[in-house]
Amino acid sequence: MTLHAAKAFLHAQAAFALAWLHANVVAWSTLLQAAGGLLALGLTRLLAPRIIRLAMSTVSRLRTTPLARAAEALSRATPWLLLLVLLWFEALGFAANGLPTRLLRLFESLALAWIIIRLSSALVRSPRLARAFAIAAWVIAALNIAGLVGPTAGLLNEMAVTVGTLRLSVLLLLKGTLLLVVLIWAANLLSHWVETRLHRSRDITPAMQVLAAKLTRVTLLTLAVVVALSAVGIDLTAFAVFSGAIGVGVGFGLQKVVSNLISGVILLLDRSIKPGDVIEIEGTYGWITKLNARFVSVVTRDGTEYLIPNEDLITQRVINWSYSNDLVRLHVPFGIGYQSDVREAMRLALEAVAEVERVLETPKPVCLLAGFGDSSVNLELRFWISDPRNGTANVESDVRLLVWESYHRAGIEFPFPQRDLNLRNPEALAPVIAAALADAAKADTAGAPRKTRRSDAAD
Repeated sequence: MTLHAAKAFLHAQAAFALAWLHANVVAWSTLLQAAGGLLALGLTRLLAPRIIRLAMSTVSRLRTTPLARAAEALSRATPWLLLLVLLWFEALGFAANGLPTRLLRLFESLALAWIIIRLSSALVRSPRLARAFAIAAWVIAALNIAGLVGPTAGLLNEMAVTVGTLRLSVLLLLKGTLLLVVLIWAANLLSHWVETRLHRSRDITPAMQVLAAKLTRVTLLTLAVVVALSAVGIDLTAFAVFSGAIGVGVGFGLQKVVSNLISGVILLLDRSIKPGDVIEIEGTYGWITKLNARFVSVVTRDGTEYLIPNEDLITQRVINWSYSNDLVRLHVPFGIGYQSDVREAMRLALEAVAEVERVLETPKPVCLLAGFGDSSVNLELRFWISDPRNGTANVESDVRLLVWESYHRAGIEFPFPQRDLNLRNPEALAPVIAAALADAAKADTAGAPRKTRRSDAAD
């Protein structure tokens, strides 16, 4: 290529670029759209702080965590939402006056993509899922800017597979997945709100609160799936035979799981186990914190949390210390010597147990003469407490300690096992005992010189 031809080519390209700039950038329609975008941005910066303060004051009144999180996310995206609304109204005004709106639509696409990114990052806890929402938002915005949304949707709709009367396309699957995710999120949000409202109600028992919350959650999730499938045009009757076969397989493979689920419903209906109850099962002593669909959470005094299957609470023996009320009677047995004053010991024991703070005055504590042992007079203290959740071994220890101190001050003896040996014919045993003592003395005398010689040799 000669120098003259190169100059001509560059001059032609420059002329084309200037013509494009004059027609698309420097044109009055483009400048008006840019001015409209700047005006919308200025109004957003002016009005957004007031709207944010109003939104944050509303958020502070919400006590429900999911609703508060959603409202807070919306308040953070308020400037972009306001900008999107202003751009939308400007685009309508331009279109009504016959002016082009391509640049305003570009601004709308960018603002909408940024709103989706902000909401997904604030509402979605999973970083991967939030990143997926962000990528999808930017892809849709890019396709909208390039004017390829319609052709892309048509291409995805053509990529389909027909199964009987059911036609599954990529576009249909994408719409169904997106709708299902949104509906499940809304169902979880609504179920959390209903559960919070139920927990605040004092007219409903804790067991019925848990049962109603679980039924609400299952109903909402099932409804979300059904609505999502119906919205994309999938006939639910097509899954009848398939779901029946799966149901038979699930019935055999998940027998224990289903048993725990049904046991959980039974526990909630008969209210034999409810949150806050203090129970004991197979040596595990603690209070119930949660009633779940498959298991019950029991927290012990040492902070260990046991997840006990619901089936075990139905089929095994369970001690519920607070089933009908919180009153629990404890027994502390002990013994005193036979030479001690039993009535005085019983009086001191009652005085000692009255000093323990957790022991109730009514019903009154009693001290009983339980029996006569081999080496002691057996007594038993019986007293009542109303807080078994705080433990029983510690209050029994306090009672024993005070009884110990009281008896030591009063000189009352705590006996230990003793045996008395009575000889019926000591005269017959006297020669045998004397001979044994004599043999022992001779052995000591004979062994002393040898020990001395060994000692001298060692020295």
